[in-house]
Amino acid sequence: MKSNSEGLIIDGVVAHIDRDNIDTDQIIPTEYLKSIKKFGFEDYLFDGWRYKDDGKLGVTKEERIIDKSFILNKEPYNESKILLSRDNFGCGSSREHAVWALRDFGIKAVIASSFGDIFYNNSFKNGLLPIILDKNEIEFLFSETKQNVLELSIDLEKKEIIYNQKCITFEVEKHLIDRIIFGLDDIDITFKDKDKIIDFEKNRISTRPWIFK
Repeated sequence: MKSNSEGLIIDGVVAHIDRDNIDTDQIIPTEYLKSIKKFGFEDYLFDGWRYKDDGKLGVTKEERIIDKSFILNKEPYNESKILLSRDNFGCGSSREHAVWALRDFGIKAVIASSFGDIFYNNSFKNGLLPIILDKNEIEFLFSETKQNVLELSIDLEKKEIIYNQKCITFEVEKHLIDRIIFGLDDIDITFKDKDKIIDFEKNRISTRPWIFK
């Protein structure tokens, strides 16, 4: 992601997985949820599709048997920042690890016709932009992936996807897109009202002193 005079931009090659209902267990299987860290899940993304052997937590991709037919194992898609899929991406269980794995791989935006609700909200909390497009627009983008390597430019402030002079607009609530643009987490958002919180606490101490005895 980079900044220019026209706003914050995500651009790069688009990896595409032409499936509906990709669930969080397919994004990262259960056996990798034991780690309590928020980072370090890149090697386990789409584990059942990227590898031909069974993995376990702590075993890196260099130690695995790679399935070279899977798109994220092919150049230039192994460095994609944008993922294109279809309906109901991120459905299934509420594991936040699914978002962490995509983010750690380097994916900064996922484009689909719909998302699982919990996955959608978790994405904004972790710097991943989920973009919902009409199914006809999704179909158009998939048709372009069959012709050549698809490269897109996403302007977050303008909420536009640019491809070969074609502009596709998308809708995201301002408070959600601001999380991505400014890199805000829940604590950052809370601290935006720091002065109000301090005033509230001071008032509570003076009006209800027995609470603090």
